[in-house]
Amino acid sequence: MSRRDTKSKRDARRSGFTLIEIMAVVMIMGMLMGLLAYGINDRIQVARREMAKGQVARIEQALDFYQLDNARYPTADQGLQALVSRPSAPPEPRNYNPAGYIKPDGLEDPWGEAFRYRIPGEHNPGGVDIWSLGPDTQEGTEDDITNWSAVRNG
Repeated sequence: MSRRDTKSKRDARRSGFTLIEIMAVVMIMGMLMGLLAYGINDRIQVARREMAKGQVARIEQALDFYQLDNARYPTADQGLQALVSRPSAPPEPRNYNPAGYIKPDGLEDPWGEAFRYRIPGEHNPGGVDIWSLGPDTQEGTEDDITNWSAVRNG
C-alpha cells in the first residue's frame, strides 16, 4: 500500500462525524422541537378558549332570535337542541324559523363537550345561563367559559 492510499484513508475517516457529534446534534434538535411543541400547545389552548367564548356569544344571540320569534326562550327540557330543530315538547314554538337558529356543531365546545344551558338563569335571572366546562371538563372550576362573568372568562 502506498503512502498516498494510507493518507487518503486517514483523511476519509477524519472527514466524517463521530458518534458523539451526531448524538449532540440529535439532542439539540430534540430540545428545540420540545420547546416548539410546548409553545404551539400553549397557543392552541388559548385559541380554544377564545373559540369557546365566541361560541357562547353565538348561542346567546341564537337564543335571543328564538325568543324574538317565539316570545320565549326554549325550556330547560327543550334545551339548546331547540336552536337546531323545532321542539315537539310543549310549549311548541309559534313562529319557529324552519332553518333553525344555529348549526348543530355550534352546540359543542372545542373540547368535545355540550354547552350547558339553564333557564331561568341563576347568574342572569332575567335571561339564561350558558357555559362550557372548559379544558378540564369539570363543573364550577376556574377555567369554565360562561356568559355571566367577564372576570371568570379572562
